[in-house]
Amino acid sequence: MAVQHSVGPDPYFPANGDARYRVHRYELTLDYRPGPNRLAGAARINAIAGRSPLAEFQLNLADFKIGRVRVDGRQAHYTHRGGRLRVRPAKPVRPGAAFTVEVHWAGNPKPVNSPWGGLGWEELEDGALVASQPIGAPSWYPCNDRPADKASYQISITTPSAYAVVAGGRLLTRTTKASTTTWVYEQAAPTSSYLVGLAIGKYETVLLGDPGPGGVAQHGHIPAHLLPQFSRDFARQPQMMELFQELFGPYPFDEYAVVVTDEELDVPVEAQGLSLFGANHVDGARGSERLVAHELAHQWFGNSVSIADWRHIWLNEGFAKYAEWLWSERSGGPGAQQLAAAAHRLVASMPKDLRLADPGRKSMFDDRLYERGGLTLHALRCALGDDAFFRMLRGWVALHRGGSVTTATFAAHAARYASEPLDDVFNAWVHGTRLPPLPRQESRIPERPTHPPTNAGPA
Repeated sequence: MAVQHSVGPDPYFPANGDARYRVHRYELTLDYRPGPNRLAGAARINAIAGRSPLAEFQLNLADFKIGRVRVDGRQAHYTHRGGRLRVRPAKPVRPGAAFTVEVHWAGNPKPVNSPWGGLGWEELEDGALVASQPIGAPSWYPCNDRPADKASYQISITTPSAYAVVAGGRLLTRTTKASTTTWVYEQAAPTSSYLVGLAIGKYETVLLGDPGPGGVAQHGHIPAHLLPQFSRDFARQPQMMELFQELFGPYPFDEYAVVVTDEELDVPVEAQGLSLFGANHVDGARGSERLVAHELAHQWFGNSVSIADWRHIWLNEGFAKYAEWLWSERSGGPGAQQLAAAAHRLVASMPKDLRLADPGRKSMFDDRLYERGGLTLHALRCALGDDAFFRMLRGWVALHRGGSVTTATFAAHAARYASEPLDDVFNAWVHGTRLPPLPRQESRIPERPTHPPTNAGPA
Protein backbone atom coordinates (compact mmCIF):
# COMPACT_ATOMS: atom_id res chain seq x y z
CA MET A 1 0.00 0.00 0.00
CA ALA A 2 1.40 3.41 -0.96
CA VAL A 3 2.56 5.57 1.92
CA GLN A 4 2.14 9.33 1.98
CA HIS A 5 4.72 10.64 4.44
CA SER A 6 3.52 13.52 6.59
CA VAL A 7 6.62 15.50 7.46
CA GLY A 8 7.42 18.99 8.64
CA PRO A 9 8.94 21.72 6.49
CA ASP A 10 11.36 20.50 3.85
CA PRO A 11 14.86 21.09 5.27
CA TYR A 12 16.10 22.32 1.87
CA PHE A 13 13.07 24.53 1.05
CA PRO A 14 11.34 25.45 4.32
CA ALA A 15 9.30 28.21 2.64
CA ASN A 16 7.65 25.72 0.29
CA GLY A 17 4.66 23.61 1.28
CA ASP A 18 2.52 23.33 4.38
CA ALA A 19 2.45 20.03 6.30
CA ARG A 20 -0.69 21.00 8.25
CA TYR A 21 -2.95 19.73 5.47
CA ARG A 22 -2.79 17.63 2.31
CA VAL A 23 -4.38 18.04 -1.09
CA HIS A 24 -6.11 15.18 -2.84
CA ARG A 25 -7.25 17.00 -6.03
CA TYR A 26 -6.52 20.12 -8.07
CA GLU A 27 -8.89 21.36 -10.77
CA LEU A 28 -7.20 24.11 -12.79
CA THR A 29 -8.98 26.24 -15.40
CA LEU A 30 -6.49 28.33 -17.37
CA ASP A 31 -6.54 30.77 -20.26
CA TYR A 32 -3.18 31.52 -21.87
CA ARG A 33 -2.34 33.97 -24.66
CA PRO A 34 1.21 33.41 -25.97
CA GLY A 35 1.64 36.83 -27.60
CA PRO A 36 1.35 38.96 -24.48
CA ASN A 37 2.32 35.98 -22.26
CA ARG A 38 -0.88 36.44 -20.30
CA LEU A 39 -2.22 33.76 -17.96
CA ALA A 40 -5.56 33.87 -16.13
CA GLY A 41 -6.45 30.98 -13.87
CA ALA A 42 -8.96 29.58 -11.42
CA ALA A 43 -8.10 26.71 -9.10
CA ARG A 44 -10.41 24.49 -7.10
CA ILE A 45 -8.33 22.63 -4.53
CA ASN A 46 -9.84 19.78 -2.49
CA ALA A 47 -7.84 19.17 0.67
CA ILE A 48 -7.95 17.52 4.09
CA ALA A 49 -6.85 19.14 7.33
CA GLY A 50 -4.30 17.45 9.55
CA ARG A 51 -4.57 16.65 13.23
CA SER A 52 -4.97 20.24 14.40
CA PRO A 53 -7.60 22.88 13.59
CA LEU A 54 -6.62 24.99 10.58
CA ALA A 55 -7.09 28.61 11.54
CA GLU A 56 -4.80 29.53 8.66
CA PHE A 57 -2.71 27.76 6.05
CA GLN A 58 -0.50 28.61 3.09
CA LEU A 59 -0.27 27.88 -0.60
CA ASN A 60 2.72 28.73 -2.76
CA LEU A 61 2.04 31.10 -5.65
CA ALA A 62 4.30 33.54 -7.50
CA ASP A 63 3.67 37.23 -8.01
CA PHE A 64 0.24 37.29 -9.69
CA LYS A 65 -2.72 39.55 -9.10
CA ILE A 66 -5.19 37.69 -6.89
CA GLY A 67 -8.86 38.00 -7.83
CA ARG A 68 -10.49 36.22 -4.92
CA VAL A 69 -9.89 33.44 -2.41
CA ARG A 70 -12.66 31.34 -0.90
CA VAL A 71 -12.69 28.43 1.52
CA ASP A 72 -15.76 26.19 1.39
CA GLY A 73 -17.54 28.85 -0.64
CA ARG A 74 -16.96 31.67 1.84
CA GLN A 75 -14.69 34.64 1.30
CA ALA A 76 -11.39 34.16 3.13
CA HIS A 77 -8.86 36.68 4.37
CA TYR A 78 -5.48 36.35 2.69
CA THR A 79 -2.06 37.91 2.33
CA HIS A 80 0.24 37.33 -0.63
CA ARG A 81 3.92 38.12 -0.26
CA GLY A 82 7.19 36.45 -1.19
CA GLY A 83 5.59 33.58 -3.06
CA ARG A 84 3.34 32.66 -0.14
CA LEU A 85 -0.43 32.94 -0.24
CA ARG A 86 -1.50 32.84 3.42
CA VAL A 87 -5.20 32.05 3.79
CA ARG A 88 -7.36 32.53 6.86
CA PRO A 89 -10.79 30.86 6.50
CA ALA A 90 -13.90 32.56 7.88
CA LYS A 91 -13.93 29.78 10.48
CA PRO A 92 -11.16 27.30 11.30
CA VAL A 93 -11.24 23.95 9.50
CA ARG A 94 -11.80 21.08 11.94
CA PRO A 95 -9.04 18.46 12.37
CA GLY A 96 -9.34 15.77 9.72
CA ALA A 97 -12.08 17.64 7.84
CA ALA A 98 -12.24 17.96 4.08
CA PHE A 99 -12.30 21.50 2.73
CA THR A 100 -12.20 23.28 -0.63
CA VAL A 101 -10.13 26.30 -1.60
CA GLU A 102 -10.88 28.46 -4.64
CA VAL A 103 -8.25 30.87 -5.95
CA HIS A 104 -8.46 33.18 -8.97
CA TRP A 105 -5.29 34.80 -10.30
CA ALA A 106 -3.91 36.52 -13.40
CA GLY A 107 -0.70 38.03 -14.71
CA ASN A 108 2.40 37.41 -16.78
CA PRO A 109 3.93 34.08 -15.71
CA LYS A 110 7.69 33.83 -15.43
CA PRO A 111 10.17 31.41 -13.86
CA VAL A 112 10.77 31.59 -10.11
CA ASN A 113 14.31 32.27 -8.98
CA SER A 114 16.40 29.41 -7.62
CA PRO A 115 20.05 28.44 -7.12
CA TRP A 116 19.80 26.75 -10.55
CA GLY A 117 18.32 29.70 -12.41
CA GLY A 118 14.70 30.25 -13.36
CA LEU A 119 12.31 27.33 -12.79
CA GLY A 120 8.73 26.65 -13.82
CA TRP A 121 6.83 28.55 -16.48
CA GLU A 122 9.08 29.60 -19.33
CA GLU A 123 7.93 31.75 -22.23
CA LEU A 124 9.36 30.50 -25.52
CA GLU A 125 9.71 32.34 -28.81
CA ASP A 126 6.40 30.83 -29.86
CA GLY A 127 4.66 29.15 -26.95
CA ALA A 128 5.57 28.11 -23.42
CA LEU A 129 6.70 25.15 -21.36
CA VAL A 130 6.75 24.21 -17.71
CA ALA A 131 9.74 22.43 -16.13
CA SER A 132 9.38 22.83 -12.38
CA GLN A 133 11.88 20.58 -10.60
CA PRO A 134 12.26 21.22 -7.74
CA ILE A 135 10.33 24.41 -6.76
CA GLY A 136 8.94 25.91 -9.98
CA ALA A 137 5.29 24.84 -9.71
CA PRO A 138 4.16 28.08 -7.98
CA SER A 139 5.30 29.98 -11.08
CA TRP A 140 1.92 29.20 -12.66
CA TYR A 141 -0.60 27.78 -10.15
CA PRO A 142 -1.28 27.83 -6.39
CA CYS A 143 -0.16 24.62 -4.74
CA ASN A 144 1.04 22.93 -1.60
CA ASP A 145 4.53 22.70 -3.06
CA ARG A 146 6.11 19.71 -1.33
CA PRO A 147 6.96 16.46 -3.13
CA ALA A 148 5.20 14.21 -0.61
CA ASP A 149 1.85 15.98 -1.04
CA LYS A 150 0.55 14.11 -4.08
CA ALA A 151 -2.84 14.72 -5.68
CA SER A 152 -4.87 14.03 -8.80
CA TYR A 153 -5.23 16.81 -11.39
CA GLN A 154 -7.67 18.00 -13.99
CA ILE A 155 -6.26 20.79 -16.15
CA SER A 156 -8.32 22.79 -18.64
CA ILE A 157 -6.31 25.18 -20.84
CA THR A 158 -7.68 27.54 -23.46
CA THR A 159 -5.23 28.91 -26.06
CA PRO A 160 -5.38 30.27 -29.61
CA SER A 161 -6.23 27.38 -31.93
CA ALA A 162 -2.89 27.52 -33.75
CA TYR A 163 -1.24 26.05 -30.65
CA ALA A 164 -1.23 22.51 -29.31
CA VAL A 165 -1.33 21.91 -25.57
CA VAL A 166 0.39 18.87 -24.09
CA ALA A 167 0.07 17.93 -20.42
CA GLY A 168 0.76 14.77 -18.46
CA GLY A 169 -2.24 12.48 -18.32
CA ARG A 170 -5.13 11.57 -20.59
CA LEU A 171 -6.64 14.07 -22.99
CA LEU A 172 -10.36 14.07 -22.18
CA THR A 173 -11.66 16.68 -24.63
CA ARG A 174 -10.47 19.21 -27.17
CA THR A 175 -13.09 21.81 -28.04
CA THR A 176 -12.68 24.61 -30.59
CA LYS A 177 -14.79 27.75 -30.45
CA ALA A 178 -14.10 30.63 -32.83
CA SER A 179 -10.34 31.24 -32.67
CA THR A 180 -9.55 29.37 -29.44
CA THR A 181 -9.33 25.73 -28.40
CA THR A 182 -9.81 24.31 -24.91
CA TRP A 183 -7.83 21.21 -23.96
CA VAL A 184 -8.84 19.20 -20.89
CA TYR A 185 -6.39 16.68 -19.38
CA GLU A 186 -6.92 14.29 -16.48
CA GLN A 187 -4.06 12.89 -14.39
CA ALA A 188 -5.73 10.46 -12.00
CA ALA A 189 -2.53 9.10 -10.44
CA PRO A 190 -1.17 10.87 -7.33
CA THR A 191 1.19 13.58 -8.60
CA SER A 192 3.70 15.86 -6.88
CA SER A 193 3.24 19.55 -7.66
CA TYR A 194 6.65 19.89 -9.37
CA LEU A 195 5.77 17.01 -11.71
CA VAL A 196 2.82 18.72 -13.37
CA GLY A 197 4.26 19.28 -16.84
CA LEU A 198 2.91 21.43 -19.65
CA ALA A 199 3.93 22.45 -23.16
CA ILE A 200 2.20 24.92 -25.48
CA GLY A 201 3.47 25.20 -29.04
CA LYS A 202 3.08 24.31 -32.70
CA TYR A 203 3.74 20.58 -32.71
CA GLU A 204 3.22 17.59 -34.93
CA THR A 205 2.02 14.50 -33.05
CA VAL A 206 3.37 11.04 -33.82
CA LEU A 207 2.71 7.60 -32.39
CA LEU A 208 5.76 5.74 -31.13
CA GLY A 209 5.24 2.11 -31.98
CA ASP A 210 2.00 0.15 -31.73
CA PRO A 211 0.92 -0.27 -28.10
CA GLY A 212 -1.32 -3.22 -28.96
CA PRO A 213 -3.81 -4.72 -26.50
CA GLY A 214 -2.84 -3.79 -22.96
CA GLY A 215 0.17 -1.78 -24.13
CA VAL A 216 1.21 1.75 -23.26
CA ALA A 217 0.26 4.56 -25.63
CA GLN A 218 3.39 6.61 -26.39
CA HIS A 219 3.24 9.84 -28.35
CA GLY A 220 5.78 12.41 -29.45
CA HIS A 221 5.03 16.09 -29.98
CA ILE A 222 7.66 17.70 -32.19
CA PRO A 223 8.19 20.73 -34.43
CA ALA A 224 7.62 19.50 -37.98
CA HIS A 225 11.16 20.25 -39.17
CA LEU A 226 12.65 18.02 -36.44
CA LEU A 227 10.51 14.98 -37.23
CA PRO A 228 13.13 13.13 -39.35
CA GLN A 229 15.74 13.32 -36.58
CA PHE A 230 13.19 12.50 -33.86
CA SER A 231 12.02 9.41 -35.76
CA ARG A 232 15.49 7.92 -35.39
CA ASP A 233 16.47 9.29 -31.98
CA PHE A 234 13.33 7.99 -30.24
CA ALA A 235 12.81 4.88 -32.38
CA ARG A 236 13.90 2.52 -29.59
CA GLN A 237 11.78 4.07 -26.84
CA PRO A 238 9.09 1.35 -27.23
CA GLN A 239 11.81 -1.26 -26.58
CA MET A 240 12.91 0.70 -23.51
CA MET A 241 9.32 0.63 -22.28
CA GLU A 242 9.23 -3.16 -22.73
CA LEU A 243 12.52 -3.62 -20.89
CA PHE A 244 11.65 -1.35 -17.99
CA GLN A 245 8.27 -3.00 -17.53
CA GLU A 246 10.06 -6.35 -17.39
CA LEU A 247 12.65 -5.10 -14.88
CA PHE A 248 10.64 -2.62 -12.80
CA GLY A 249 7.02 -3.69 -13.19
CA PRO A 250 4.05 -2.32 -15.17
CA TYR A 251 4.23 1.25 -16.41
CA PRO A 252 2.51 3.19 -13.62
CA PHE A 253 0.39 5.64 -15.67
CA ASP A 254 -2.11 5.57 -18.52
CA GLU A 255 0.07 7.09 -21.25
CA TYR A 256 3.53 8.51 -21.90
CA ALA A 257 4.32 11.58 -23.98
CA VAL A 258 7.56 13.26 -24.99
CA VAL A 259 7.75 16.85 -26.17
CA VAL A 260 10.66 18.35 -28.10
CA THR A 261 10.66 22.13 -28.01
CA ASP A 262 12.03 24.22 -30.85
CA GLU A 263 14.57 25.73 -28.46
CA GLU A 264 17.55 24.32 -26.61
CA LEU A 265 17.28 23.07 -23.04
CA ASP A 266 20.24 22.47 -20.75
CA VAL A 267 18.89 19.07 -19.79
CA PRO A 268 15.66 17.15 -20.43
CA VAL A 269 13.13 17.34 -17.60
CA GLU A 270 10.69 14.70 -16.39
CA ALA A 271 7.06 15.33 -15.50
CA GLN A 272 4.33 12.85 -14.61
CA GLY A 273 3.53 10.87 -17.75
CA LEU A 274 5.53 13.39 -19.79
CA SER A 275 9.14 14.31 -20.55
CA LEU A 276 10.42 17.54 -22.09
CA PHE A 277 13.44 17.64 -24.40
CA GLY A 278 15.16 20.49 -26.22
CA ALA A 279 15.91 20.70 -29.94
CA ASN A 280 19.55 20.06 -28.98
CA HIS A 281 18.60 16.56 -27.80
CA VAL A 282 17.68 15.36 -31.30
CA ASP A 283 20.51 14.90 -33.79
CA GLY A 284 19.34 11.97 -35.92
CA ALA A 285 22.19 9.85 -34.55
CA ARG A 286 20.75 8.75 -31.18
CA GLY A 287 23.28 10.99 -29.49
CA SER A 288 20.99 11.49 -26.48
CA GLU A 289 19.50 8.00 -26.24
CA ARG A 290 20.72 7.50 -22.69
CA LEU A 291 18.69 10.58 -21.74
CA VAL A 292 15.60 9.09 -23.40
CA ALA A 293 16.05 6.07 -21.12
CA HIS A 294 16.79 8.25 -18.09
CA GLU A 295 13.59 10.31 -18.40
CA LEU A 296 11.44 7.25 -19.07
CA ALA A 297 12.83 5.52 -15.97
CA HIS A 298 11.77 8.48 -13.85
CA GLN A 299 8.15 7.50 -14.44
CA TRP A 300 8.79 4.64 -12.01
CA PHE A 301 11.51 6.22 -9.88
CA GLY A 302 10.63 9.76 -8.82
CA ASN A 303 7.16 10.07 -10.29
CA SER A 304 5.20 6.99 -9.18
CA VAL A 305 7.52 6.33 -6.25
CA SER A 306 8.29 9.84 -5.01
CA ILE A 307 10.55 11.23 -2.32
CA ALA A 308 9.25 12.46 1.02
CA ASP A 309 11.56 15.47 0.86
CA TRP A 310 14.48 16.67 -1.23
CA ARG A 311 17.18 15.11 0.95
CA HIS A 312 16.35 11.80 -0.72
CA ILE A 313 16.72 12.91 -4.33
CA TRP A 314 19.27 10.17 -5.05
CA LEU A 315 16.31 7.76 -5.00
CA ASN A 316 15.13 9.56 -8.14
CA GLU A 317 18.37 10.30 -9.94
CA GLY A 318 20.51 7.33 -8.95
CA PHE A 319 17.81 4.90 -10.05
CA ALA A 320 17.30 6.71 -13.38
CA LYS A 321 21.06 6.73 -13.93
CA TYR A 322 21.25 2.99 -13.32
CA ALA A 323 18.35 2.49 -15.74
CA GLU A 324 20.56 4.09 -18.42
CA TRP A 325 23.16 1.40 -17.75
CA LEU A 326 20.55 -1.38 -17.80
CA TRP A 327 19.26 -0.19 -21.16
CA SER A 328 22.79 -0.08 -22.56
CA GLU A 329 23.45 -3.58 -21.25
CA ARG A 330 20.30 -5.05 -22.82
CA SER A 331 20.45 -3.15 -26.12
CA GLY A 332 23.93 -4.26 -27.13
CA GLY A 333 25.97 -1.40 -25.67
CA PRO A 334 28.50 -1.48 -22.83
CA GLY A 335 27.39 -3.54 -19.83
CA ALA A 336 26.59 -2.12 -16.41
CA GLN A 337 29.97 -3.25 -15.05
CA GLN A 338 31.82 -1.34 -17.76
CA LEU A 339 29.68 1.77 -17.24
CA ALA A 340 30.07 1.49 -13.47
CA ALA A 341 33.83 1.40 -13.90
CA ALA A 342 33.71 4.60 -15.97
CA ALA A 343 31.47 6.26 -13.36
CA HIS A 344 33.82 5.12 -10.59
CA ARG A 345 36.80 6.71 -12.35
CA LEU A 346 34.81 9.93 -12.80
CA VAL A 347 33.74 10.13 -9.15
CA ALA A 348 37.30 9.29 -8.06
CA SER A 349 38.49 12.45 -9.83
CA MET A 350 36.01 14.67 -7.94
CA PRO A 351 35.89 15.99 -4.36
CA LYS A 352 34.90 13.35 -1.78
CA ASP A 353 32.51 15.40 0.33
CA LEU A 354 29.07 14.42 -1.00
CA ARG A 355 26.80 12.23 1.14
CA LEU A 356 24.01 10.60 -0.88
CA ALA A 357 21.66 10.35 2.10
CA ASP A 358 21.74 14.14 2.60
CA PRO A 359 23.69 15.92 -0.15
CA GLY A 360 22.61 19.44 0.85
CA ARG A 361 20.61 21.82 -1.28
CA LYS A 362 23.60 23.06 -3.27
CA SER A 363 24.51 19.53 -4.37
CA MET A 364 21.05 18.18 -5.21
CA PHE A 365 21.86 18.09 -8.91
CA ASP A 366 25.60 17.52 -8.66
CA ASP A 367 26.99 15.03 -11.19
CA ARG A 368 28.42 13.06 -8.29
CA LEU A 369 24.92 12.39 -6.92
CA TYR A 370 23.82 10.83 -10.22
CA GLU A 371 26.98 8.78 -10.71
CA ARG A 372 27.37 7.69 -7.10
CA GLY A 373 23.65 6.89 -7.02
CA GLY A 374 24.06 4.60 -10.01
CA LEU A 375 27.11 3.02 -8.41
CA THR A 376 25.12 2.39 -5.23
CA LEU A 377 22.50 0.46 -7.18
CA HIS A 378 25.27 -1.48 -8.89
CA ALA A 379 26.81 -2.32 -5.51
CA LEU A 380 23.44 -3.57 -4.31
CA ARG A 381 23.05 -5.68 -7.43
CA CYS A 382 26.46 -7.21 -6.82
CA ALA A 383 25.61 -7.89 -3.17
CA LEU A 384 22.17 -9.38 -3.83
CA GLY A 385 22.71 -11.14 -7.14
CA ASP A 386 20.63 -10.50 -10.21
CA ASP A 387 17.55 -12.53 -9.25
CA ALA A 388 17.11 -10.95 -5.82
CA PHE A 389 18.09 -7.48 -7.06
CA PHE A 390 15.45 -7.31 -9.77
CA ARG A 391 12.83 -8.86 -7.50
CA MET A 392 13.74 -6.15 -5.01
CA LEU A 393 13.27 -3.39 -7.62
CA ARG A 394 9.89 -4.74 -8.76
CA GLY A 395 8.77 -5.09 -5.16
CA TRP A 396 9.87 -1.53 -4.38
CA VAL A 397 7.85 -0.08 -7.24
CA ALA A 398 4.77 -2.20 -6.49
CA LEU A 399 4.77 -1.56 -2.75
CA HIS A 400 5.19 2.22 -2.98
CA ARG A 401 3.26 2.98 -6.17
CA GLY A 402 1.68 6.41 -5.80
CA GLY A 403 3.39 7.03 -2.47
CA SER A 404 6.47 8.73 -1.08
CA VAL A 405 9.60 7.22 0.41
CA THR A 406 12.87 7.91 2.22
CA THR A 407 16.36 6.46 2.11
CA ALA A 408 15.60 4.55 5.33
CA THR A 409 12.49 3.06 3.68
CA PHE A 410 14.62 1.81 0.80
CA ALA A 411 17.33 0.35 3.04
CA ALA A 412 14.73 -1.60 5.01
CA HIS A 413 13.12 -2.83 1.80
CA ALA A 414 16.40 -3.98 0.22
CA ALA A 415 17.35 -5.83 3.41
CA ARG A 416 14.37 -8.14 2.99
CA TYR A 417 15.91 -9.55 -0.20
CA ALA A 418 19.40 -10.10 1.19
CA SER A 419 20.86 -13.31 2.62
CA GLU A 420 23.39 -11.23 4.56
CA PRO A 421 23.08 -7.74 6.14
CA LEU A 422 23.47 -4.80 3.75
CA ASP A 423 24.58 -2.34 6.44
CA ASP A 424 28.12 -2.16 5.06
CA VAL A 425 26.85 -1.34 1.55
CA PHE A 426 24.56 1.47 2.73
CA ASN A 427 27.06 2.85 5.23
CA ALA A 428 29.81 3.01 2.60
CA TRP A 429 27.86 4.18 -0.44
CA VAL A 430 24.90 6.13 0.96
CA HIS A 431 25.94 7.48 4.35
CA GLY A 432 29.68 7.83 3.82
CA THR A 433 31.60 10.29 1.69
CA ARG A 434 34.70 8.26 0.78
CA LEU A 435 34.57 6.34 -2.48
CA PRO A 436 34.42 2.57 -1.85
CA PRO A 437 36.15 0.15 -4.24
CA LEU A 438 34.34 -0.68 -7.46
CA PRO A 439 32.01 -3.67 -6.88
CA ARG A 440 32.24 -6.65 -9.20
CA GLN A 441 29.24 -7.93 -11.11
CA GLU A 442 29.14 -11.63 -11.86
CA SER A 443 26.43 -11.64 -14.54
CA ARG A 444 24.52 -9.56 -17.06
CA ILE A 445 20.80 -9.23 -17.58
CA PRO A 446 19.67 -12.39 -19.40
CA GLU A 447 19.32 -11.61 -23.07
CA ARG A 448 15.91 -11.67 -24.70
CA PRO A 449 15.27 -11.65 -28.44
CA THR A 450 15.69 -8.12 -29.72
CA HIS A 451 13.09 -6.46 -31.90
CA PRO A 452 13.92 -4.39 -34.94
CA PRO A 453 13.79 -0.64 -34.23
CA THR A 454 10.30 0.76 -34.42
CA ASN A 455 9.93 3.85 -36.57
CA ALA A 456 7.80 6.75 -35.42
CA GLY A 457 4.84 7.34 -37.69
CA PRO A 458 1.94 9.74 -37.92
CA ALA A 459 -0.55 9.33 -35.11
